[in-house]
Amino acid sequence: IIFTQEYSPRVLEKACAEDVKGGCIVPPYNEPTTTVYIYDISDRDAPKQKEKISLTGNYLNSRMIGDYVYVIATNYVYDETILPMIETNGQVKVMDATDIYYSGVKDYSFQYTMVVAIDINNGSVSEKTMLSGISQTIYVSQNNIYLTATKYPSYFWGQPVTNEKEKTLISKVSIDKDEIEFVATGEVPGHLLNQFSMDEYKNNLRIATTVGDLWGEGEDVSQNNVYVLDKELKVIGELEGLAPGEKIYSVRFMEKRAYVVTFKKIDPLFVIDLSDAENPEVLGKLKIPGYSDYLHPYDENHIIGIGKEAVDASEDQINNRNLDFAWYQGIKIAIFDVSDVENPKELHKVVIGDRGTDSEALQNHKAFLFDRKKELLVLPITLAEIKGEKTQDNQYGEITFQGAYVYNINLEDGFELKGRITHYDENEVESKSGYYWYGNKNIQRALYMDDTLYTLSNEMIKANELDNLDEINKIELPSAEQIYYKGY
Repeated sequence: IIFTQEYSPRVLEKACAEDVKGGCIVPPYNEPTTTVYIYDISDRDAPKQKEKISLTGNYLNSRMIGDYVYVIATNYVYDETILPMIETNGQVKVMDATDIYYSGVKDYSFQYTMVVAIDINNGSVSEKTMLSGISQTIYVSQNNIYLTATKYPSYFWGQPVTNEKEKTLISKVSIDKDEIEFVATGEVPGHLLNQFSMDEYKNNLRIATTVGDLWGEGEDVSQNNVYVLDKELKVIGELEGLAPGEKIYSVRFMEKRAYVVTFKKIDPLFVIDLSDAENPEVLGKLKIPGYSDYLHPYDENHIIGIGKEAVDASEDQINNRNLDFAWYQGIKIAIFDVSDVENPKELHKVVIGDRGTDSEALQNHKAFLFDRKKELLVLPITLAEIKGEKTQDNQYGEITFQGAYVYNINLEDGFELKGRITHYDENEVESKSGYYWYGNKNIQRALYMDDTLYTLSNEMIKANELDNLDEINKIELPSAEQIYYKGY
């Protein structure tokens, strides 16, 4: 199943005022289309297209549950009414206005949000469309899709029109194979970080938000909150005021607990009890340098965190900026032990490189490959290293490597680097060294099949032995330029 998105110009037919001399020119806008292709790949040498389904709107996200693919697409509402459409294998259906659900939640701009269920066996399609605010982050459970949008306060000449703070608007959509229903709307203060800021447990939605300004003062200073909403999206439990002056960097819900990392200077890892949905409470917290951008369960009592190490700014730097802060450094991966919930601890950690080191896994959890049974952890890393003596904490290193770091991971020994894999040869590495790194061979993903580890970049797929990382084979892929100019 492949998802694509394209744009085509469309002119809005808008009447001009009678006193406009020479008529009026209505500029076209680019109408987005999301297309889903379903292929039969049972014959690897001759894949066959089974279905082609196109929706008006921008691709937002998708999930697969059993034999059904759920696709969410969004499209802005313009002055001229353009109803959403869906095309299945050449047959076009325009949504009837009376079939479009309206959430009733007030917002400043609106869009159509279309949820489509596709049976991959026979290509049958069902859909529902909602007129709502701007959908952003989504969370999907086995039975529900939660669509969220951040609503910001209104300002006039830089001043707030009302005392209303930012809030997250939530729409709940139930899904059961081809049955789709909009069932509830709700809201909570603040904004979300990402999809891991939400979780459904025993028919309740748990959600973590940050509200306020990280550098604000008094009532405007940031704080972090955890809310529990019932199946009607009514708030039934709340825990507010976590880590004032900081913001959420990562969240992980695990059944009756939540783990929340905030950061401004020190990284507090909060362990939160959610066993009583109406009375969430902090069980314990751990304060350590740095922060975690992503938390991944190792087991029920241990969590892996990946983020950045940090060191406190000097007293002169703090005084010059009139700000208490820290400088982030290299990539930090750690294992946290939360078996004693009142006293969580950092069991193991390793820091990769110097300031400027980066990983796609910090922004995209799909770049994080972990298998506990195989004791395997693989991360794409762009390595920055300071050559010579480090002179200051905000000093950046030069880029010296891009590829995958392969670790052996367990609770006893922590992280053991098995080796590194790159798609660049030595000459390419040398030509791209420095403070910037350009190229289409940056490893973005890793996966394994049986005893083979595969790494993927835009221009190469490489296979290595999982045990000793010896190279087995590689295949170079045509670049975008080659495809366009040479007709691959």
